[in-house]
Amino acid sequence: MKKTFVLRALLTGACSLAISATAFAQAAAEGEEGSGEILVTAQNRAQNVNDVPIAIDVVGAEQLQSTGFGNMDDIADIAPVVQLNQDQGTIKITVRGVGTNSNDEAQDTSIVVNIDGEYLNRPNALGVALFDLERVEVLRGPQGTLYGRNSTGGAINFITRKPGKDFGVNASASYGNYDAVRVDAGVDVPLGDIGGIRAAGFYEKRDGYVSHPAGGGFGPFPAFAAGRSDDNDAKGGRVSLRLEPTSQLTINLAGEYAERKFIPQVFAAADLNSGGRGPTGSSCNTANGFIQVAPAYRTAPGFGQLLCSPQNTQFLSTIDRSRYAAPNFGIGNIDQDTWAVRGRIAYEFSDAATLSYIGGYRDFSQTSYLTLPVVYRSYGFENENASQSHELRLNGVVSGITYQLGAFYFKETLDVESGFFLPIGPNGTFLSYFGRDITSDSKSVFGQVEVPLGDTLTAVGGLRYTDNSRDAIYRNASPFGAGPPDPALFNAGPARKDFATLRFLQTLPLSSNENKVTWLAGLNYQPNNNTLIYAKVSTGFKGGGFDAVGNFRPETNRAIEGGWKQTFGSHRQNQFNLGLFHYDYRDLQVSVLLDTTLGGQVFNAGKAKIYGLEASADIELNENNIFHASFNYLNAEYKDLRAQFNVYTVPGTGADLTGIGDLDPTNFDASGKPIVDQPNFAGNTPPFSPSYVITVGYDHIFDLGSAGTLTAKAFSTFKSSYFANFFNQLDSKQKAFTQTDLSLEYKPENKRFSVQAFVRNLEKKRPLTYAAYTAAGPDDIYNWQFGAPRTYGIRVGVDF
Repeated sequence: MKKTFVLRALLTGACSLAISATAFAQAAAEGEEGSGEILVTAQNRAQNVNDVPIAIDVVGAEQLQSTGFGNMDDIADIAPVVQLNQDQGTIKITVRGVGTNSNDEAQDTSIVVNIDGEYLNRPNALGVALFDLERVEVLRGPQGTLYGRNSTGGAINFITRKPGKDFGVNASASYGNYDAVRVDAGVDVPLGDIGGIRAAGFYEKRDGYVSHPAGGGFGPFPAFAAGRSDDNDAKGGRVSLRLEPTSQLTINLAGEYAERKFIPQVFAAADLNSGGRGPTGSSCNTANGFIQVAPAYRTAPGFGQLLCSPQNTQFLSTIDRSRYAAPNFGIGNIDQDTWAVRGRIAYEFSDAATLSYIGGYRDFSQTSYLTLPVVYRSYGFENENASQSHELRLNGVVSGITYQLGAFYFKETLDVESGFFLPIGPNGTFLSYFGRDITSDSKSVFGQVEVPLGDTLTAVGGLRYTDNSRDAIYRNASPFGAGPPDPALFNAGPARKDFATLRFLQTLPLSSNENKVTWLAGLNYQPNNNTLIYAKVSTGFKGGGFDAVGNFRPETNRAIEGGWKQTFGSHRQNQFNLGLFHYDYRDLQVSVLLDTTLGGQVFNAGKAKIYGLEASADIELNENNIFHASFNYLNAEYKDLRAQFNVYTVPGTGADLTGIGDLDPTNFDASGKPIVDQPNFAGNTPPFSPSYVITVGYDHIFDLGSAGTLTAKAFSTFKSSYFANFFNQLDSKQKAFTQTDLSLEYKPENKRFSVQAFVRNLEKKRPLTYAAYTAAGPDDIYNWQFGAPRTYGIRVGVDF
């Protein structure tokens, strides 16, 4: 009852805010522009954010520092509409119900991530440090006609700080609980009138957010000492060069290096085969939350297994999200390092034409040792990713028509070698051993025009043609070897091997290729400088790929969107935004781990309808008081989702079967007919898609006269319940929660330095960031991971 009252109060307040802000906006629509403009490059040219017909969140450098933003793990803190799925070092992003929920080597991301125009694709590479940023732009909806690499759900642009024209130094240092230390620093050195150089770097280290008691051990493997997981130890640096040799030519170049060593958050787990948790006897034990799968789906004669699913179990409620037992092998570790070079060269011939080249090259490497419930180890002996992106763009204004034309090329090579280890025999053995060598290419041409249809109306149209190709060699080693164990593979224990010495069960040459035309059409109405009303229809797609079983098709999305942006009062930062959208999403790529000897399997499954409403307001009540609020409603539902899922086989009812659906060859009879009807999850909600996200913020500045200012900020986010996987099992459901951040910052009158005290996540809520039920051989495990706890500390900064 209390939670329902709180939700209704928040909704009522948000709606009242929208109505009052709308009335205020209409009354002040003819107000003059002030100095509070926010410039963005979301459409690849400098524009005031209020003039961009895209639903967009913009976060500047000061706010990034205030929130302690350091890497992609923190993106939801600055853009609450972004949801994160975190799986032991990999980060998968969801916006408006659209996201990628796997780390498959041959699968692309649904949300495009760019750093100064350099495109990043791998979920584990997204965990590297992001530092010395000027701003972050979060764009919602397909963006293919503006960006060379298309997206089905949106784009996140990170813009780094460029060298200044004057000598300057900035630095900040913070210390907080979990022994957290963060230091950032940068220096600008001018090169006369021609440009400048900037050198910047950071260092971060903290203890783990989760503690694990001593214990574990299995057979010949000793018990481990107490420890912590979900820590961080990272550092990096960047050198940037800005040159303006003529008034027409601009050159920006940057080179950076960063490394990160951390213990990924260990899975919290419930072993369904221990403690009487699983179904026994002749039923699925519905009293404990299991449901019967077979014969709920049509079964052929002779199909005797009693199959159950933990659809309504409640093991999650027993987990302490800050302290729980680690697997029997203890805790693992991940080492990552990356270096990148990128640049932008632009030559302005005239207002009619500017030619730009944007390019980047990145090398990312990772080694890992992960422990998995209950007695498994996962070794990542090699994970080398080299990527490059190149874009050539021509844009300008001719006879009032704004245009941009571009060509884009992206190439990625990925070399992976990994093994799944079991404590069988005196030295243990590998259940599986994989080698993946993948090369991906993407070529595209794109363009967009904005044609005036009078003084207030503009038509917008865009096209993009994309050609993707991907080739790979998949090597799957013989599980348990020829013996077992196979001396060519397993004798030396868990150590990296050369492919030439391995005995493989199969070597698969794989490839995929597709091409697609996507488009955008829209109208923008601007009756005055303070009002923008827009409507558009756009399409997007995410490329297909393959796994060890076969190929899967691209995803597609058709989006209809309309919005209203209104500035009011004497400052352009007084802003009200309202947007509506509808997505028709097809051929969703669904990933399920069904066979540990083959790895994750991806298949296309059905379609989804997604629609929603988004409203936000930033109001400067007076020079010392600023109010922020947003209201986001999302309705996301699978209309058809035929997928395989893991099941629990009741002992004594037949051979152990781990999955039901069309991917398991044992589910077909000799004539090829399915023994079991493929389950359809129509009506379920996509993962990480809360129906409501509501934010409220308030900033108050205490004017201390010649002594300076004291700024108090409060910001609270409410998220309604959501599921962490598409099965919508009760143990993957995160209940509604709120998280509140508070800060108090002092600056002297000259603003040369600052001191800030802060607390984040005042309520200590640690929401689900991962949940999955896995049936692997004889094991049946439910796994979870969680968000950050309450953190607090003090930060000191200088800027001169």
